[in-house]
Amino acid sequence: MAEPEQVDVVVVGLGVGGEEVAGRLAEAGLSVVGVERDLVGGECPYWGCIPSKMMIRAANALAEARRVDGLAGAAEVRPDWAPVARRIREEATDTWDDRVAVDRFVGRGGRFVRGAGRLTGPGRVQVDDQVFQARYGVVLGTGTRPAVPPIEGLADTPYWTNHQAIEVEELPDSLLVLGGGAIGLELSQVFARFGVRVTVVEALDRVLAVEEPEASEVAAAALRADGVEIHTGVRAERVDHDGQRFTLRGSGGTSFTAERLLVVTGRRAHLEELGLDTIGVETGHRFLPVDDRMRVADDIWAVGDVTGEGAFTHIAMYQAAIVIADILDRARHSKAGADPSGTASVVGGAMGAASSLSTSGSSGSAGTVPRADYRALPRVTFTDPEVGAVGLTEQQARERGINVQVGFTKLSSSARGWIHGVGDEGFIKLVADADQGVLIGATSVGPAGGEVLSGLVVAVHAAVPLSQLRHMIYAYPTFHRAIEDALRNLS
Repeated sequence: MAEPEQVDVVVVGLGVGGEEVAGRLAEAGLSVVGVERDLVGGECPYWGCIPSKMMIRAANALAEARRVDGLAGAAEVRPDWAPVARRIREEATDTWDDRVAVDRFVGRGGRFVRGAGRLTGPGRVQVDDQVFQARYGVVLGTGTRPAVPPIEGLADTPYWTNHQAIEVEELPDSLLVLGGGAIGLELSQVFARFGVRVTVVEALDRVLAVEEPEASEVAAAALRADGVEIHTGVRAERVDHDGQRFTLRGSGGTSFTAERLLVVTGRRAHLEELGLDTIGVETGHRFLPVDDRMRVADDIWAVGDVTGEGAFTHIAMYQAAIVIADILDRARHSKAGADPSGTASVVGGAMGAASSLSTSGSSGSAGTVPRADYRALPRVTFTDPEVGAVGLTEQQARERGINVQVGFTKLSSSARGWIHGVGDEGFIKLVADADQGVLIGATSVGPAGGEVLSGLVVAVHAAVPLSQLRHMIYAYPTFHRAIEDALRNLS
């Protein structure tokens, strides 16, 4: 094995969170090695957030055009996937090439290494025949990969994950979607609006099972209106492929066929590849356990999907800010005289960044390092209507023994919903702690459900008293004004 090269920080995995940590620390003057075996930027820019929302934007434009007949005359719609595929290929992903992202990181002062990084001891990372020893620590941002269920026959078929669904150049005539979570529903609605016959098969008793039951009902109704077949409570037992079509056999004697099969049944971290045993961390977990400063162990941090706190870009960026502040704080307190690299002199100048992070961090901030606080974790499913949610659901709150109050109002009963007309499906649901007099959860479903959610996130995060929320002025006529009606209905 090669003699270890001394550096300040090694970041293994340059997804959204890892890239942010590595780039910001490099800008602060630390010597940073960023390691990535796939594409710098991770899932979000290439197979997730960005290209999928381009698909959704195009599909929603088709839906709006079809609503002209109910609002403003008549319109004829002819779907064409070619411009969507071209936009994803050329604008979003550079044909799945990360050269721009690599150059951006190097331009910030980082050193990029292509390969799979693995811990070989405290602070030590090996990438092929290179070995790096980190003075201040190692950050793991290796993300997750699709969790493919052990269904008989599935592994021997050319099934799709989200990667193939995003990269598709020509749409199939029919599509089976195994999994009724957020990704499954978003892609199902997109393909259905472009003329694909879509069937969703979900093992649980409802789609979007992590959200409020009312949200599941609205989302399922919207997809069925777009022609999507939805089958819940069906467990997949066997998959076959005859060279042209898939056949999925499910519990209760059910059977479904389609040209393509998309498997979106969750994701998992592959911890066994990281060499965690060399630092005394067990690998039997589904995700990496971290504390409120994102520490896995001494001098080891983790960010993003690998932590299991939510597969969201905004979580990865939130965690990245905490890690950046913690590492800069550690560097500042290290003995300057014992630092042969001379980085201590530049670390002092970078402390302004750490201080600003602490002031803009979570309400759990302590000292110079913010602490993670997920009470107001926002999430949005970008179906039409959008499903936005924050904090606890009603069921989760009741299971915790909280004295719950619930406020509910349909969006169509608001002035803006009535004005909007066709396509105004949705609601506002508030979950309050009656003893504390604050919101602890909320769901916003509607044409702008994710945008309306922002005010509710502030209310939950800052524990704004219900009395103050009731005494606010809500602009008329807006979708968010329905929050006032839901507050009035709290009981």
